[in-house]
Amino acid sequence: MELKGKIAFVSGGTRGIGLETAKKLAAKGADLFITYFRSRSDANAAADVVKEYGVNCEVHRANMGNAEQVAGTFNVIREKYGKLDILVSNAALGTYADMMQVDQKAFELSMHTNARAFLQCIQLGVPMMPEGSRIVALSSIGSVRYIPGYAAIGVSKAAVENMVRYSAIEMAPKKITVNCVSGGFIDTSALKVFPNYEEMLELVIKRTPSGRVGTAEEMADVVAYLCTPGSSWVTGQTITVDGGYSLV
Repeated sequence: MELKGKIAFVSGGTRGIGLETAKKLAAKGADLFITYFRSRSDANAAADVVKEYGVNCEVHRANMGNAEQVAGTFNVIREKYGKLDILVSNAALGTYADMMQVDQKAFELSMHTNARAFLQCIQLGVPMMPEGSRIVALSSIGSVRYIPGYAAIGVSKAAVENMVRYSAIEMAPKKITVNCVSGGFIDTSALKVFPNYEEMLELVIKRTPSGRVGTAEEMADVVAYLCTPGSSWVTGQTITVDGGYSLV
């Protein structure tokens, strides 16, 4: 229960990696404030799962690509708790297209939801974060390696990783660490959106030394560690979780 008494925010925390992260933090004693975008009933069900760990869990609807809604989310956190100890920027969205097919709408969707939202979370969250707080962003290997149809999303994730490095230095005097967890091919609903999902899955399994794709729980394990006191000397890093895929 090393996070007992801590308030943790997880964007997109009602499914996939976000929900697994919320569960890991709850298991360590943190109270959760998670956002969702679509289904209120699914969000309530996710909150019930998190509460089974004996912690509080609030759900809040917000489109993280909408600057006003992000600001409203942090206003609620400030009014309800008065502080924030853990900030996990997980929510992501984007249109799958090759570089020559990325139009302004697709580009702005990825940049606003993935990159601008992270920047805004830092700017709004840090003022209410005490010393020793933790910030973690989620990324993917598409930020540094080519994935067909991933152009706009990959570019936005590269921006997130660079923001981690800049903010880690600026937050160091406050003893707030900032890190990133970059996933390889993780078995979530997001992976199934790829147009050539079956073909890509076969290729990834063949190329990965472990002979499989990763799980949301394995990603969440690393995110949760970076939120604990034991990670105090890790900051400004992007940790790749891909079973060795990027080494081959």
